[in-house]
Amino acid sequence: MQSIAASFTHYYRAFIRHASRHIKRAITYLILSIGGAVILLPFFWMISSSLKKQWDVYHFPPVWIPNPPQWQNYVDALTVYPFHLYLLNTSTIVVLTCLGTVLSCSLAGYGFSRLRAPGRDVIFVLLLSTMMLPYTVTMIPLFMLFNKLRWVDTFRPLIVPAFFGNAFSVFLLRQFFLTIPRELEDAARIDGCSSLMIYWRIVLPLSTPALATVAIFQFMGSWNDFLGPLIYLSDEGHRTVALALAYFQGSARVGPQMHLMMAVAFVALIPPLLLYFFAQRLFIQGIVFTGVKG
Repeated sequence: MQSIAASFTHYYRAFIRHASRHIKRAITYLILSIGGAVILLPFFWMISSSLKKQWDVYHFPPVWIPNPPQWQNYVDALTVYPFHLYLLNTSTIVVLTCLGTVLSCSLAGYGFSRLRAPGRDVIFVLLLSTMMLPYTVTMIPLFMLFNKLRWVDTFRPLIVPAFFGNAFSVFLLRQFFLTIPRELEDAARIDGCSSLMIYWRIVLPLSTPALATVAIFQFMGSWNDFLGPLIYLSDEGHRTVALALAYFQGSARVGPQMHLMMAVAFVALIPPLLLYFFAQRLFIQGIVFTGVKG
Protein backbone atom coordinates (compact mmCIF):
# COMPACT_ATOMS: atom_id res chain seq x y z
CA MET A 1 0.00 0.00 0.00
CA GLN A 2 2.82 2.41 0.81
CA SER A 3 4.42 1.82 -2.60
CA ILE A 4 1.09 2.45 -4.32
CA ALA A 5 0.60 5.67 -2.33
CA ALA A 6 4.16 6.78 -3.11
CA SER A 7 3.64 6.12 -6.84
CA PHE A 8 0.34 8.00 -6.79
CA THR A 9 1.97 10.93 -5.02
CA HIS A 10 4.81 10.96 -7.54
CA TYR A 11 2.51 10.94 -10.56
CA TYR A 12 0.23 13.52 -8.95
CA ARG A 13 3.11 15.93 -8.38
CA ALA A 14 4.38 15.34 -11.92
CA PHE A 15 0.90 16.06 -13.25
CA ILE A 16 0.70 19.26 -11.20
CA ARG A 17 4.09 20.43 -12.45
CA HIS A 18 3.18 19.58 -16.03
CA ALA A 19 -0.22 21.31 -15.77
CA SER A 20 1.22 24.42 -14.10
CA ARG A 21 3.88 24.68 -16.81
CA HIS A 22 1.22 24.55 -19.52
CA ILE A 23 -0.96 27.06 -17.67
CA LYS A 24 1.94 29.50 -17.36
CA ARG A 25 2.73 29.07 -21.05
CA ALA A 26 -0.91 29.62 -22.00
CA ILE A 27 -1.07 32.79 -19.88
CA THR A 28 2.16 34.04 -21.46
CA TYR A 29 0.84 33.42 -24.97
CA LEU A 30 -2.43 35.13 -24.07
CA ILE A 31 -0.67 38.24 -22.78
CA LEU A 32 1.63 38.36 -25.82
CA SER A 33 -1.34 37.93 -28.16
CA ILE A 34 -3.23 40.78 -26.51
CA GLY A 35 -0.14 43.00 -26.63
CA GLY A 36 0.46 42.13 -30.29
CA ALA A 37 -3.16 42.89 -31.15
CA VAL A 38 -2.91 46.29 -29.45
CA ILE A 39 0.31 47.10 -31.31
CA LEU A 40 -1.17 46.03 -34.66
CA LEU A 41 -4.40 47.97 -34.11
CA PRO A 42 -3.19 51.11 -35.98
CA PHE A 43 -2.02 48.89 -38.85
CA PHE A 44 -5.47 47.29 -39.13
CA TRP A 45 -7.11 50.72 -38.95
CA MET A 46 -4.89 51.93 -41.81
CA ILE A 47 -5.90 49.01 -44.04
CA SER A 48 -9.56 49.44 -43.11
CA SER A 49 -9.47 53.18 -43.83
CA SER A 50 -7.80 52.61 -47.19
CA LEU A 51 -10.87 50.62 -48.31
CA LYS A 52 -13.51 53.13 -47.21
CA LYS A 53 -15.20 56.04 -48.89
CA GLN A 54 -13.87 59.50 -48.18
CA TRP A 55 -16.17 60.51 -45.31
CA ASP A 56 -16.58 57.02 -43.84
CA VAL A 57 -13.07 57.32 -42.42
CA TYR A 58 -14.30 59.84 -39.85
CA HIS A 59 -17.23 57.80 -38.52
CA PHE A 60 -17.29 57.08 -34.80
CA PRO A 61 -17.32 54.39 -33.65
CA PRO A 62 -15.20 53.25 -36.60
CA VAL A 63 -16.35 50.49 -38.94
CA TRP A 64 -13.49 48.01 -39.11
CA ILE A 65 -14.75 46.00 -42.09
CA PRO A 66 -15.96 48.34 -44.86
CA ASN A 67 -18.92 47.10 -46.85
CA PRO A 68 -18.34 47.17 -49.74
CA PRO A 69 -14.53 47.64 -49.82
CA GLN A 70 -13.41 50.43 -52.13
CA TRP A 71 -10.53 48.81 -54.04
CA GLN A 72 -10.62 51.73 -56.46
CA ASN A 73 -8.98 53.82 -53.74
CA TYR A 74 -5.62 52.22 -54.49
CA VAL A 75 -5.91 52.98 -58.20
CA ASP A 76 -6.89 56.58 -57.48
CA ALA A 77 -4.17 57.05 -54.89
CA LEU A 78 -1.41 55.80 -57.16
CA THR A 79 -2.56 57.80 -60.21
CA VAL A 80 -3.63 61.19 -58.82
CA TYR A 81 0.09 61.94 -58.46
CA PRO A 82 2.99 60.31 -60.37
CA PHE A 83 3.57 57.84 -57.55
CA HIS A 84 5.75 55.59 -59.72
CA LEU A 85 8.17 58.51 -60.17
CA TYR A 86 8.25 59.20 -56.43
CA LEU A 87 8.89 55.51 -55.81
CA LEU A 88 11.76 55.52 -58.31
CA ASN A 89 13.28 58.63 -56.70
CA THR A 90 13.06 57.12 -53.24
CA SER A 91 14.53 53.80 -54.41
CA THR A 92 17.47 55.60 -56.03
CA ILE A 93 18.21 57.54 -52.85
CA VAL A 94 17.82 54.47 -50.63
CA VAL A 95 20.07 52.20 -52.69
CA LEU A 96 22.88 54.74 -53.00
CA THR A 97 22.77 55.81 -49.34
CA CYS A 98 22.80 52.18 -48.17
CA LEU A 99 25.79 51.47 -50.39
CA GLY A 100 27.64 54.57 -49.23
CA THR A 101 26.90 53.97 -45.55
CA VAL A 102 27.97 50.32 -45.58
CA LEU A 103 31.17 51.09 -47.47
CA SER A 104 32.28 54.17 -45.53
CA CYS A 105 31.24 53.00 -42.07
CA SER A 106 32.79 49.56 -42.51
CA LEU A 107 36.10 51.14 -43.51
CA ALA A 108 36.02 53.51 -40.54
CA GLY A 109 34.93 50.77 -38.15
CA TYR A 110 37.73 48.50 -39.38
CA GLY A 111 40.26 51.26 -38.83
CA PHE A 112 39.06 51.98 -35.29
CA SER A 113 38.95 48.30 -34.34
CA ARG A 114 42.06 46.85 -36.01
CA LEU A 115 44.56 49.54 -36.96
CA ARG A 116 46.87 51.20 -34.44
CA ALA A 117 47.50 54.93 -34.69
CA PRO A 118 48.31 57.76 -32.26
CA GLY A 119 45.15 59.31 -30.88
CA ARG A 120 42.89 56.68 -32.37
CA ASP A 121 40.70 56.36 -29.29
CA VAL A 122 40.48 60.14 -28.86
CA ILE A 123 39.29 60.51 -32.45
CA PHE A 124 36.74 57.74 -31.87
CA VAL A 125 35.38 59.52 -28.79
CA LEU A 126 35.11 62.77 -30.77
CA LEU A 127 33.24 60.90 -33.47
CA LEU A 128 30.78 59.49 -30.94
CA SER A 129 30.28 62.95 -29.44
CA THR A 130 28.77 64.11 -32.73
CA MET A 131 25.76 61.90 -31.94
CA MET A 132 24.80 64.44 -29.28
CA LEU A 133 24.29 67.15 -31.91
CA PRO A 134 20.65 67.33 -33.02
CA TYR A 135 19.95 67.67 -36.72
CA THR A 136 18.36 71.08 -36.18
CA VAL A 137 21.78 72.47 -35.15
CA THR A 138 23.48 71.49 -38.41
CA MET A 139 20.47 71.90 -40.70
CA ILE A 140 21.00 75.55 -41.66
CA PRO A 141 24.82 75.35 -42.11
CA LEU A 142 24.41 72.26 -44.27
CA PHE A 143 21.77 73.95 -46.39
CA MET A 144 24.05 76.97 -46.89
CA LEU A 145 26.91 74.68 -47.86
CA PHE A 146 24.87 72.68 -50.36
CA ASN A 147 23.38 75.89 -51.73
CA LYS A 148 26.89 77.24 -52.39
CA LEU A 149 27.70 73.97 -54.16
CA ARG A 150 24.46 74.35 -56.19
CA TRP A 151 23.27 70.95 -55.00
CA VAL A 152 19.84 72.16 -53.85
CA ASP A 153 16.96 70.55 -55.77
CA THR A 154 19.15 67.54 -56.57
CA PHE A 155 19.60 64.18 -54.87
CA ARG A 156 23.21 64.93 -53.92
CA PRO A 157 22.55 66.45 -50.45
CA LEU A 158 20.63 63.27 -49.56
CA ILE A 159 23.17 60.82 -51.02
CA VAL A 160 26.70 62.22 -50.80
CA PRO A 161 26.84 62.57 -46.95
CA ALA A 162 26.20 58.82 -46.67
CA PHE A 163 29.60 58.17 -48.29
CA PHE A 164 31.29 59.92 -45.35
CA GLY A 165 29.78 57.66 -42.67
CA ASN A 166 27.83 58.32 -39.51
CA ALA A 167 28.82 57.82 -35.89
CA PHE A 168 26.21 55.23 -34.94
CA SER A 169 26.97 52.86 -37.82
CA VAL A 170 30.72 53.22 -37.29
CA PHE A 171 30.28 52.37 -33.62
CA LEU A 172 28.06 49.37 -34.39
CA LEU A 173 30.49 47.94 -36.95
CA ARG A 174 33.52 48.59 -34.75
CA GLN A 175 31.91 46.63 -31.93
CA PHE A 176 31.24 43.71 -34.27
CA PHE A 177 34.74 43.77 -35.77
CA LEU A 178 36.21 43.49 -32.26
CA THR A 179 34.55 40.08 -31.89
CA ILE A 180 36.44 38.64 -34.89
CA PRO A 181 39.49 36.65 -33.64
CA ARG A 182 42.81 38.37 -34.32
CA GLU A 183 44.33 34.99 -35.16
CA LEU A 184 42.57 35.16 -38.54
CA GLU A 185 44.16 38.52 -39.22
CA ASP A 186 47.61 37.30 -38.13
CA ALA A 187 47.35 34.24 -40.36
CA ALA A 188 46.35 36.44 -43.30
CA ARG A 189 49.33 38.75 -42.72
CA ILE A 190 51.66 35.74 -42.69
CA ASP A 191 50.22 34.82 -46.09
CA GLY A 192 51.08 38.30 -47.37
CA CYS A 193 47.70 40.08 -47.14
CA SER A 194 47.67 43.82 -46.65
CA SER A 195 45.27 45.59 -44.30
CA LEU A 196 42.94 46.38 -47.19
CA MET A 197 42.93 42.76 -48.38
CA ILE A 198 42.18 41.57 -44.83
CA TYR A 199 39.29 44.02 -44.66
CA TRP A 200 37.87 42.91 -48.02
CA ARG A 201 38.50 39.15 -47.93
CA ILE A 202 38.21 38.28 -44.23
CA VAL A 203 36.47 40.95 -42.18
CA LEU A 204 33.59 41.79 -44.53
CA PRO A 205 32.58 38.16 -45.30
CA LEU A 206 32.48 37.41 -41.56
CA SER A 207 30.46 40.55 -40.79
CA THR A 208 27.32 39.91 -42.83
CA PRO A 209 24.92 40.28 -39.84
CA ALA A 210 26.40 43.64 -38.81
CA LEU A 211 26.49 44.93 -42.38
CA ALA A 212 22.88 43.86 -42.89
CA THR A 213 21.90 45.65 -39.68
CA VAL A 214 23.55 48.88 -40.80
CA ALA A 215 21.93 48.59 -44.22
CA ILE A 216 18.49 48.04 -42.68
CA PHE A 217 18.86 51.03 -40.37
CA GLN A 218 19.95 53.20 -43.28
CA PHE A 219 17.16 51.87 -45.48
CA MET A 220 14.54 52.74 -42.89
CA GLY A 221 16.04 56.16 -42.28
CA SER A 222 16.22 57.07 -45.98
CA TRP A 223 12.86 55.53 -46.89
CA ASN A 224 11.01 57.40 -44.13
CA ASP A 225 13.02 60.63 -44.36
CA PHE A 226 10.67 63.57 -44.71
CA LEU A 227 12.64 66.59 -43.51
CA GLY A 228 15.63 66.11 -45.83
CA PRO A 229 13.63 65.91 -49.09
CA LEU A 230 11.36 68.71 -47.85
CA ILE A 231 14.38 71.01 -47.41
CA TYR A 232 16.41 70.16 -50.50
CA LEU A 233 13.87 69.06 -53.13
CA SER A 234 11.42 71.55 -54.63
CA ASP A 235 10.89 70.21 -58.15
CA GLU A 236 7.87 67.89 -58.27
CA GLY A 237 9.81 65.44 -60.41
CA HIS A 238 12.39 64.97 -57.64
CA ARG A 239 10.04 64.36 -54.73
CA THR A 240 9.95 61.17 -52.69
CA VAL A 241 7.32 58.84 -51.24
CA ALA A 242 7.47 60.52 -47.82
CA LEU A 243 6.61 63.87 -49.41
CA ALA A 244 3.86 62.28 -51.49
CA LEU A 245 2.12 61.12 -48.30
CA ALA A 246 1.84 64.72 -47.14
CA TYR A 247 -0.02 65.75 -50.29
CA PHE A 248 -3.11 63.80 -49.32
CA GLN A 249 -3.49 65.72 -46.07
CA GLY A 250 -4.82 68.60 -48.11
CA SER A 251 -3.96 70.34 -51.36
CA ALA A 252 -5.58 72.54 -53.95
CA ARG A 253 -5.71 69.67 -56.41
CA VAL A 254 -7.42 66.94 -54.42
CA GLY A 255 -8.28 68.41 -51.01
CA PRO A 256 -8.13 66.29 -47.83
CA GLN A 257 -8.14 62.65 -48.89
CA MET A 258 -7.52 60.53 -45.80
CA HIS A 259 -8.67 57.31 -47.45
CA LEU A 260 -6.23 57.81 -50.33
CA MET A 261 -3.48 58.71 -47.90
CA MET A 262 -4.00 55.42 -46.04
CA ALA A 263 -3.84 53.52 -49.34
CA VAL A 264 -0.53 55.17 -50.28
CA ALA A 265 0.80 54.64 -46.75
CA PHE A 266 0.06 50.92 -46.99
CA VAL A 267 1.83 50.66 -50.35
CA ALA A 268 4.81 52.60 -48.96
CA LEU A 269 4.93 50.24 -45.98
CA ILE A 270 5.30 47.08 -48.08
CA PRO A 271 9.06 47.40 -48.94
CA PRO A 272 10.19 47.88 -45.29
CA LEU A 273 7.98 44.98 -44.19
CA LEU A 274 9.40 42.68 -46.86
CA LEU A 275 12.95 43.74 -46.05
CA TYR A 276 12.58 43.03 -42.35
CA PHE A 277 10.72 39.77 -42.98
CA PHE A 278 13.52 38.34 -45.11
CA ALA A 279 16.44 39.88 -43.17
CA GLN A 280 15.22 39.61 -39.58
CA ARG A 281 17.61 36.77 -38.69
CA LEU A 282 20.66 38.77 -39.82
CA PHE A 283 19.27 41.90 -38.19
CA ILE A 284 18.85 40.21 -34.79
CA GLN A 285 22.30 38.62 -35.02
CA GLY A 286 23.89 41.94 -35.85
CA ILE A 287 22.23 43.68 -32.89
CA VAL A 288 23.15 40.89 -30.45
CA PHE A 289 26.78 40.40 -31.47
CA THR A 290 27.69 44.09 -31.58
CA GLY A 291 27.49 44.27 -27.77
CA VAL A 292 29.61 41.21 -27.02
CA LYS A 293 32.92 42.98 -26.76
CA GLY A 294 33.76 46.59 -25.97
